[in-house]
Amino acid sequence: MKKKREYQSSELVKSFAKLYGFEDKLMALEVKDFLQDYLDETLFKEIESVNLKEKILEIKIKSALLRNDFRMKKSFFLKKIQDQFGPEKFIDLYIL
Repeated sequence: MKKKREYQSSELVKSFAKLYGFEDKLMALEVKDFLQDYLDETLFKEIESVNLKEKILEIKIKSALLRNDFRMKKSFFLKKIQDQFGPEKFIDLYIL
């Protein structure tokens, strides 16, 4: 059973994130959790990292084949993530 990051949603953690400037990192972790639920385990294991910089979501993928697949479905994944977390939080998605 996978652990959920329950602490991310607490108001205290959000306040500290805002105060110390790591809101983007917290949001990236939430997106990674979303992808873990959305993708099957084999696909999720290929995701090396998820980062957010200036409203641009970066997903680093190990497998070249999967990376190309994600790039072809980039607008689909961006829309899915925007629907989940709000369109104002993400302006683009980079698949690295």
